[in-house]
Amino acid sequence: MTSSILDEALKVVPSHQLLVNAVSKRVRQLTDGFRPLIEVGPRMGFADIALKEIAEGKLKVEASSRAEIVKG
Repeated sequence: MTSSILDEALKVVPSHQLLVNAVSKRVRQLTDGFRPLIEVGPRMGFADIALKEIAEGKLKVEASSRAEIVKG
């Protein structure tokens, strides 16, 4: 995970806790076979993909009692 992707995602979701929960949920989705919503580079892990999707606005994170991911 690169810090630049993390910094970009934190601009969209300023709450560290909410961002961690959203990335964790999206990583589980990707592990279960969901397709990435972005162009994936050769060395990108699932966490990188999730952070980049959030940073690029492909996913919207809504605060509730738990992190909700809404495809944008």
